[in-house]
Amino acid sequence: MTETTSPGPAVGMVFLVGAGPGDPDLLTLKAERLLKATDVLVYDQLVSPSILALVPATAERIYAGKERGNHTIPQEKINDLLVRLARAGRTVVRLKGGDPYTFGRGGEEVHTLRENGVPFEVVPGITAAVGVAAYAGIPLTHRDHAQACVFVTGHLKDGTMNLDWPGLARKRQTVVIYMGLHGLSHLCEKLREHGLPDDWPAAIVQQGTTPRQRTITATLATLPDLAAAAKLRPPTLIIVGKVVTLHERLAWFVEQVTAGDKEP
Repeated sequence: MTETTSPGPAVGMVFLVGAGPGDPDLLTLKAERLLKATDVLVYDQLVSPSILALVPATAERIYAGKERGNHTIPQEKINDLLVRLARAGRTVVRLKGGDPYTFGRGGEEVHTLRENGVPFEVVPGITAAVGVAAYAGIPLTHRDHAQACVFVTGHLKDGTMNLDWPGLARKRQTVVIYMGLHGLSHLCEKLREHGLPDDWPAAIVQQGTTPRQRTITATLATLPDLAAAAKLRPPTLIIVGKVVTLHERLAWFVEQVTAGDKEP
């Protein structure tokens, strides 16, 4: 008699999916299809309730959100969680605000999945810089104002804002800063210190592409005080460059500011 061995448990699949900047209509068709078919959802703090509503009631939901100084699950444990879920044969959607590979730590998670032999796919999403700038009426490039665009994070791994200031303080380009609200004064000071004039245009957008979007346009000298007076809260996106001057003419999205938006 020939001895047979039963196969081991089938390994599941992990999909790193970009949820876009907030508006559920900006999801890709593939992202929507995967959300409606997933077994497990591991999602971030920036994912809107309207997007979560697409997930079946039968799916397990695991919140892995990160706020400044408050990480529900440390990144290393999120990486290990994805591996464990896949090894249990589950189909997992790892849902991230914006795009998984643009300041979303998607590269770290995929590295762990690859090391552990877990199959995965990456589903790009509209990153905040693209989506929020469009809804704020601020083109990221323009023949008359900017021939380059730079994306940077205002909150590095060690908590500092130690950026390439000479490289950022250049004219004829647009600089977009993610996660920079708490360091806004330092950011504007450093850009001025490295050569940009006090009256250089700058903007900050809160909760872009959502009904609670708020846009403040100013200059490097005035933006920190105006943002503080408006009591803005994350998520925000900062845009620096001449393209900001186009906001008034090109804005199309109607921002609905309520009294509650101004509470700390």
